[in-house]
Amino acid sequence: MLDQVLGLFGVVPDIDLNLMQPGQTLSQSSSRMIAALEPVMQELRPDIAIVQGDTTTTFCGALAAFYARVPIAHIEAGLRTWDIHQPFPEEMNRVLTGRLAAYHFAATRWAADNLAKEGVAASSIHVTGNTGIDAVLHVRDRLESGEVLSARDWSFLNPSKRLIVVTAHRRESFGPGFERICKALLEIAARGDVEIVYPVHPNPNVIEPVNRLLAGNPAIHLVEPLDYIPFVDLMRRAYLLITDSGGVQEEGPSLGKPILVLREKTERPEAVEAGTVKLVGTDENRIVSETRLLLENADFHASMTRVHNPYGDGRASDRIFDLIRSF
Repeated sequence: MLDQVLGLFGVVPDIDLNLMQPGQTLSQSSSRMIAALEPVMQELRPDIAIVQGDTTTTFCGALAAFYARVPIAHIEAGLRTWDIHQPFPEEMNRVLTGRLAAYHFAATRWAADNLAKEGVAASSIHVTGNTGIDAVLHVRDRLESGEVLSARDWSFLNPSKRLIVVTAHRRESFGPGFERICKALLEIAARGDVEIVYPVHPNPNVIEPVNRLLAGNPAIHLVEPLDYIPFVDLMRRAYLLITDSGGVQEEGPSLGKPILVLREKTERPEAVEAGTVKLVGTDENRIVSETRLLLENADFHASMTRVHNPYGDGRASDRIFDLIRSF
């Protein structure tokens, strides 16, 4: 899933740990990551280790660097829900990474304030914006100019119907949560005036309920995970987005798309406060009612489509680069 993004930006890894295995647990993947990074740290002795986000890879990269006494810079630092189980395991990953990091690159002032409240030295906190916004604006502009093409044929979509793009993969929704999400999508699809495109995450806990409940519905298109360019292109075409992804919560406002978030808590409250994102959890009735409101109330839809992105202006990477050079 990462290789195509690296190709888009012309990044060629010097080392590929190649650790992914089907069905591995968090403990198994974590132990493999730390063990594989140890000789890399010993051989390269880097001046700084940069980790981004809140994945298990982020935390394990930070821990391996800490064991090697390599200073750590954390991009996208300071996100918090203050509930270690939501999202799981991301909340604890970012908290632990924050304790290990020497440099904290926060996307927003809110995130920076969270770090300050936890006792992080103000001199190590820098508000930079989010690099994910740099990426989505870069690709959006290249798509709109025709410099790049989607490489995906969307001709199967009915232009007379409004497009809803769905992504859902969070571990805390596995089981009953995904059952409810799928039932809500079935009810929405039954309206007859919408089409749903759902790029399905390869995790078996996602694939099984999604295929069992949604496959074969003519208004719901289940597709394989999309490369970055076609996914940005798909979001551009959408009338609204339904997601549990943190990244999509940040990217959607840049594209002027209303977003319903399939979570009870978010570490990105700025867009909720701005009115471009709304939390609906995995409650079937809430998902359906909020989607119906966006589809049937043009004024409400318009109020959520104003392009307002508190997460950055597209220059976060430049700021981080300049800061690292100055350390």
